[in-house]
Amino acid sequence: MASALQAKRRLSLLAGWAADRRVPGPLRAPLYRTYAALTGADPSEMRGRYRDYGSLGAFFVRRLQPGARVVEPDESLLPSPVDSVVQASSPVTEGAVVEAKGRTYPVRELLAGVGTDVELEGGHQFTLYLGPKDYLRIHAPLAADLVECVHVDGERYSVQPKVLERRRVLPINERVVCRLESERGPYFMVLVGAVIVGRIRVVGVPAGHRGAVSPPRRFERGEEFGRFEMGSTVVLVTPPGLLEPLPSPSTGDPVRMGQTLARLGGAAR
Repeated sequence: MASALQAKRRLSLLAGWAADRRVPGPLRAPLYRTYAALTGADPSEMRGRYRDYGSLGAFFVRRLQPGARVVEPDESLLPSPVDSVVQASSPVTEGAVVEAKGRTYPVRELLAGVGTDVELEGGHQFTLYLGPKDYLRIHAPLAADLVECVHVDGERYSVQPKVLERRRVLPINERVVCRLESERGPYFMVLVGAVIVGRIRVVGVPAGHRGAVSPPRRFERGEEFGRFEMGSTVVLVTPPGLLEPLPSPSTGDPVRMGQTLARLGGAAR
């Protein structure tokens, strides 16, 4: 097991090294066009031109043109923090949530000790899978203060939906667990790494941070929160009463960052 984990880490380091290599100017357009064609990414949305991205890693986390994503203007609705496919949407039942079809896991294992004071039974979780084609920056779905951010060492299994249907992945993979405090109460965003996703960034927080964020870092609704340096998964976990799921989107549906994910429940405290 240890040797397999080390191999995955070496693969991630190698992939990161390759992604950071400077691409000669004349090769950037053909390389990035090929990447877009293979993954289904839409380069017409990107800010700037191909030549502005000096490495494949920079192209992975490309910013978008103004207006390419619009955050749901109705503040009674919760926007998606990412471009993704809804891998799972489930209530917290007997402490467990759905990872994929027929497979559950204890939500406290995912949170790795963060938020033990928050009642989660009857709450809800969305598992949002980002593929290589997606816009890989993460945005805050609800205005809040980031008060705790814990990097958890773990495995580097693939988070592709077909893998999650076969084995438990999310609560054992490397991840960053974030606790945010909003006017409606606390919520959690868990940024899960994968086989070649070893660099998970949270804006304003040093890589590898484990503990309280002091002073708390304020994020407004729709503000950039972090990024993956390749595709991966975000799990959004909320306590009871914070949100009410809607009929759409449901499991298997694609969503874009800013698109409505749920209705906010109750009143702001």
